[in-house]
Amino acid sequence: MRPFPEASTREAYGKALVELGKELPELVVLDADLSTSTMTKYFAREFPSRFFDCGLAEQNLMGIAAGLAAAGRTAFASTFATFATARAFDQMRVNIAMPHLNVKVVATHAGISVGEDGISHQAIEDLALMCSLPGFTVIVPADAPETVQAVRAAARTPGPFYIRLARPKTPVLHPAGYVFATGRAELLREGRDATIIACGLMVARALQAAEELAEEGLSARVLNMATLQPLDEEAIIQAARETGAVVTAEEHLAHGGLGSRVAQVLGRNHPAPLEMVALKDYAESGQAEELLEKCCLTPQAIADAIKRAVSRK
Repeated sequence: MRPFPEASTREAYGKALVELGKELPELVVLDADLSTSTMTKYFAREFPSRFFDCGLAEQNLMGIAAGLAAAGRTAFASTFATFATARAFDQMRVNIAMPHLNVKVVATHAGISVGEDGISHQAIEDLALMCSLPGFTVIVPADAPETVQAVRAAARTPGPFYIRLARPKTPVLHPAGYVFATGRAELLREGRDATIIACGLMVARALQAAEELAEEGLSARVLNMATLQPLDEEAIIQAARETGAVVTAEEHLAHGGLGSRVAQVLGRNHPAPLEMVALKDYAESGQAEELLEKCCLTPQAIADAIKRAVSRK
C-alpha cells in the first residue's frame, strides 16, 4: 500500500474560513486566545472586524457565539476540543443546542494525538458529550479535503455543528473534487468477511489494516463514518447484513463514541459480532505516534479485532 501524503486538518480549516468569509458576509469567527493554534488567525488577518478573540474564557466564547447567531450571524467558534466540550458544555447545551442556534463549534487538538500537552489537553470524551446534545450535527473528518468540505457544509446549513480536528498532520485520502455529504458514510474499500467503520485519523489505519488482512485472505470492507450525528444507520445495517461482522475504530473512549453508536444500531436492527478499537482509559504525555501505539490505536489492533469478530460469526 503506497504511503499517503500528509496535511493538517486545522490548517485546512483556517484557509477554508477565509474563502467562506469572502462568500458569506454574515459569517463571524470567535476564538479563545488560541488562533495561532486553531488557525483562525488567517480569518482574523483578512477580516479583523468580523473576528472576536474572547480570551481564555470558553464559557463566554460560546455565549457570545450564541448571541451573534441569535442576531442573524453564522458564528464559527474555535478552541481546543477539551476546553470547548468539557469546560463550556453547559453553555453549548442551554445557549446553543436548546434554541438550535446557528453556531459551528470547530474544535482542534482532539484525542490523544495532541501528545505532549498531556492528559488535561487530550479530549477523549468529547464525542460522547456532543452526540448527547439533540440537534447538533457531529463530524470527524478523515483528512484535510474532507475538513474543507465539512466546514463549507456547516457554513451553509442552519443549526449547530461540532467538527472535531486533530493537531498533527494526517494522511490525505481524498482527491481534489471530493464531495462530502453530511450524514452519509463513505465506502472506501469493498469487502465480504467483515466491515471496519472508522472516523478521523483512524480511517487511514483502517485502510492499512484491510490491506494487510487481504494478504492473509481476509476481505474487509472499510467505511469512513465522518458524521456521527446524524448517523448513517442504513450503511451500518447493510454492512452487518452483507459481511456479518463489524469493527469500529476511533481516537476516543469506547464509551459514548462511534462504537457505542454503531452498537445501538446493530442491537436494534441486525445484531452481529462487534469489536471496538478505542481508548479504555486516560493516556499520558508523549509523542503522538508513541501514544497511539501504546493505546493500541494501530492497524495491527484493527486487524486483530477483525479476526476476533470473524471468529464469532
